[in-house]
Amino acid sequence: MSSLIQRLSPESRNAPESGIVEVFNAGRGKADLIPLWAGEGDLATPDFICEAAKASLGRGETFYTYQRGIPQLRQALADYHLDLYGREFSPERFFVTGSGMQSIQLAVQAVCSAGTEVIVPTPAWPNISAAIGIHGARAVSVPLREEDGGWRLHLDDIEAAITPRTTALFLNSPCNPTGWVAHQGLLREFLDLARKHGLWIIADEIYALFHYGDGARAPSFYDIAEEDDQIIFVNSMSKNWAMTGWRVGWISAPAVLGQVFENLIQYSTSGVPSFSQWGAVAALTEGRDFLQQQVARAREGRDCVLRGLQGLNRVKVLPPEGAFYLFFSIDGVTDTRGFALDLVRQTGVGLAPGTAFGPGGEHYLRLCYARRADHLEEAVRRISVWLTEI
Repeated sequence: MSSLIQRLSPESRNAPESGIVEVFNAGRGKADLIPLWAGEGDLATPDFICEAAKASLGRGETFYTYQRGIPQLRQALADYHLDLYGREFSPERFFVTGSGMQSIQLAVQAVCSAGTEVIVPTPAWPNISAAIGIHGARAVSVPLREEDGGWRLHLDDIEAAITPRTTALFLNSPCNPTGWVAHQGLLREFLDLARKHGLWIIADEIYALFHYGDGARAPSFYDIAEEDDQIIFVNSMSKNWAMTGWRVGWISAPAVLGQVFENLIQYSTSGVPSFSQWGAVAALTEGRDFLQQQVARAREGRDCVLRGLQGLNRVKVLPPEGAFYLFFSIDGVTDTRGFALDLVRQTGVGLAPGTAFGPGGEHYLRLCYARRADHLEEAVRRISVWLTEI
């Protein structure tokens, strides 16, 4: 190890390399690439959102702005949540961040310190555990278990992992990468457990509308929580409105925490650009039709890849209940990192290796199906041919 690197903090030098980005870099520039490794679709941000940002730039809104977010966006978030959850929300509980990733970082920073622990059901998006580690805390993995044709989280496993150092429980539902969805009964048990032990919940419900069960959205802590419960919701504009490159997210938390989150935003990014926020306002207030299109497209993509991969003898597929990923295993493939790297180099199909998603994910691959059907069909065809050759 370089002596310069050794002089860095342990938290920074031990930050893990992304296993997803490694495959991305291996496939970058291929002419025949079908990139299904990342958590984004293939549609560009719609014009009505871009025009709102341009209008803000035209008004000269290029200066420092509100740390908590422009009032219009915080009100739009409150109205969006009212429409989604059927109850009133104060704009004072919403704080605009520079991406969903920053929302997670700030939530972790708010409730953790060096030596504390956060319980994370795994397999999980790798950035969650990495964000916890960077802040000097420790992510404690609790397994999502593959049972009865689906993924299951057992509350006994969660409770057994709680120690005097535990400060928070992290729950991502619908889940990236497995597609697991927590039913309302489990959410209630989860909340009761957090109340019993005085723990925070960091709730990542970013995929709430990408839900393939009953109802227009997945069950939520919003359905059962009190206003002053110790829950910090982290979310993003990225998935719903094809805004991954805009880096706009939000935190929803009790309004009494407002000054704390304003301070944390001030000392990290000093706020989100006004023009980006006006694009987010347009997405929230004018984007209902586009959002419905996104969800319908994901459902069609899910059906497409399920049809294709379920017909392959070596592939084991659990139909996802939510989000827009297929997490599947292939008989005889134990090194999914090596498989993903070889697959993208030889076929141009980019998948994320399950090794990137922590304990329990090692023997799986993740495919993002929020894309056009012909690309998904061609990806399945190439995978099928590849499996006959290895």
